[in-house]
Amino acid sequence: MDRKILITGAAGFLGSHLVDHHLSCGDYVYGIDNFSSSDKKSSHHRKLINNKNYNFIEADICNLSNLSKQYFDKIYNFACPASPPKYQSMPIETLLTCTVGTNNVISLAQPGTIVVHASTSEVYGDPNVSPQSEQYRGSVNSYGPRACYDEGKRAAEALCYDYKNKFDIDVRLVRIFNTYGPHMDMFDGRVITNFIQQALSNRILTVYGSGNQTRSFCYVTDLIKGIVSLGELDKNPLTPINLGNPTEFTILELAKKIQQKFDCEIAFKTLPTDDPQQRKPDITLARELLLWRPQVDLEEGLNKTIQYFEANY
Repeated sequence: MDRKILITGAAGFLGSHLVDHHLSCGDYVYGIDNFSSSDKKSSHHRKLINNKNYNFIEADICNLSNLSKQYFDKIYNFACPASPPKYQSMPIETLLTCTVGTNNVISLAQPGTIVVHASTSEVYGDPNVSPQSEQYRGSVNSYGPRACYDEGKRAAEALCYDYKNKFDIDVRLVRIFNTYGPHMDMFDGRVITNFIQQALSNRILTVYGSGNQTRSFCYVTDLIKGIVSLGELDKNPLTPINLGNPTEFTILELAKKIQQKFDCEIAFKTLPTDDPQQRKPDITLARELLLWRPQVDLEEGLNKTIQYFEANY
């Protein structure tokens, strides 16, 4: 029997990959997006909406009154700005998306529905431990410029588990670490897109702070496999699951990789407030429960991402 899948944030980076995956599986997909941080003219969105098994609805998850109550086999809640410049430009909307919007989406679940909610490594804040495991409770500034996203995602996690514990809704949480690849907005302000955009424009690569802060970069196809596997588990794992690549790089190392490909210069600027100094996921649970680990290394992933941007911008 064909499954009915609902994906919020369907025109965005990860949401569009999930739409593509489920359409390729023969599922009927409903997609929701309000284009607050995505582009309705993007090549990936225009390609998807031509599929006869895809029903796209332009809507804000904070107001889903026009979406008729119906059964979905699976719901992916991936609607939320994820790039710091974008969510900092719309802090109230971001916080409400994480709370009011998440509440509205989970309310659509019926008995038998599996809800996969996109959380983030940002719930760990600027961590005091490395790598970060799911048991680490984080070090987050509740009133800084990133709080609308960081604390919004923490509140969303609490809401998900309230629904699980009180109403037995099968909500599953994935904590996503830095991910990159095709379908990203080259102007979203995240570090890989920043560097590629600057390099393609023959500009200087901007490194904030000393460049010794670290990130662990996961290619998007690896991440999507992990997300799908979480949704397919026979039982709810009853814990958030980290998904990301545990191979750690400094921002300066990343800049030098891009520099070697484009022969551009590097300049240093002041580090933004509350920018995390370290990101490295402990993926023990993902390996044990999902039998998952990333396959694409940074060199291969960067080449594929650069090819995508060269072809689409």
